[in-house]
Amino acid sequence: MQSRNPTSQILTWTAVFLCFTTLTTAVDVSSIKDHAVWDQLQELAKFSDTPPPSVTRLVYKKHDILARKRIKELMKEAGLTVQEDAVGNTFGRWEGSDTKAGTVMTGSHADAIVLGGAYDGILGVWGGIAAVAGLRKAGFKPTKSIEVVQWTSEEADRFTEICFGSRIATGYMKAHELDKFRDDNGTTFQEAASAAGYKQASSQAYLDGSQLDAKTIDSYVELHIEQGPLLEADKKDVGIVTHIFGPSLSHVVFNGSGGHAGGMPMANRNDPSLAGAELALHVEKAALNTGSIHNVATTGTWNIWPNVLNAVPRGASLLFDIRDVEDKRRQKVIQALLDGAQSIAKKRKVEVKAEVVYAYPPITSGEKVLDAIKSATRELKVSTMELMSKPYHDAAFMGLVAPTAMIFVPCRGGLSHHPDEYSSPKNVGDGVRTLALTLAKLAGSSEPSQTHAEL
Repeated sequence: MQSRNPTSQILTWTAVFLCFTTLTTAVDVSSIKDHAVWDQLQELAKFSDTPPPSVTRLVYKKHDILARKRIKELMKEAGLTVQEDAVGNTFGRWEGSDTKAGTVMTGSHADAIVLGGAYDGILGVWGGIAAVAGLRKAGFKPTKSIEVVQWTSEEADRFTEICFGSRIATGYMKAHELDKFRDDNGTTFQEAASAAGYKQASSQAYLDGSQLDAKTIDSYVELHIEQGPLLEADKKDVGIVTHIFGPSLSHVVFNGSGGHAGGMPMANRNDPSLAGAELALHVEKAALNTGSIHNVATTGTWNIWPNVLNAVPRGASLLFDIRDVEDKRRQKVIQALLDGAQSIAKKRKVEVKAEVVYAYPPITSGEKVLDAIKSATRELKVSTMELMSKPYHDAAFMGLVAPTAMIFVPCRGGLSHHPDEYSSPKNVGDGVRTLALTLAKLAGSSEPSQTHAEL
């Protein structure tokens, strides 16, 4: 009878076993306490140009600069190495044991719209820092490096441009676009950035000094309040975001001859503001005609000039925000906008200039990031639901260069971009603990004792 080698047999069965298992990271994140995380958000909310409960932090202005300083302090307190790029994107790095294995990134933004709330964006920044602090306290040692990032200006607050920190970092902005940035006072991007301490010689220098190397990014995960009512309505603790809607911006300008409001006969008018009104209704109809709740179209800004009571308008400028999870369907509505602008201009005898400023593709979440989130929620025994994100986020641009997904937590009444925006200590705690375990699973442990096989 042929003898068996016990060691060989054990190795064989171990190999077979591992083929049918997934290595996960067993880490105790119970040190991440609900109120401790929530209380820090209340402290950060004090950095505001407007009184509580509102939060207003416009990029490169006083309270944005002060909030950046505090965030860098919190990163350092969590043991992270802090660096900033040319536009002020701030990175807190936890070096992994394998410096060539790629970087797992998490983060969000700290800027807030005028009269916004205390949770939008900043939860993902502070939550990332708190998640790392919890992993450190648990003795976790990552194989891949982990970075927490505060992106500069996700909101279209001061310069009416979305996510320009992450867009620049991922290569989705050109110098000539940055050259056009002006705030309501006519301040250029370069002037504003320089005044905040981020001085560069040119727009191109800002871009060159802020580019990420996509090949080094392993994955990205962003924690955020839902900004909608679904989680609260369904009594779920955590939302797992499977798709992010693609944002687009179209700009239309109508010009007419104007005239005195009393002296110009109705039959002689070529009123650009009425052309704008007709186009807004045309775009609304085009979106409704898709038959999909996932297509949304908004005439977000509308300026007419000279904007006085007793003069027929001479010009109208409109911005259209059209989003969808399906690019082809969104494109049909954008095309309806462009065609409608031309036909309405011809009918109303006004001049028109219509352009698509940008149309970024929708994002499908990366499977490995989704798997890590789902595994984390199972271990934490929190209730979940899968959902899509209609609001845009920095994650939408990171999803163009690396596997990406988002973790949502409920916000009361679905209310966001509002002083009454609120997420409870438990909601916040569940989100940060989920993020911590997700980061651990994505980064992997360099300590064998911290891994176990899960069927």
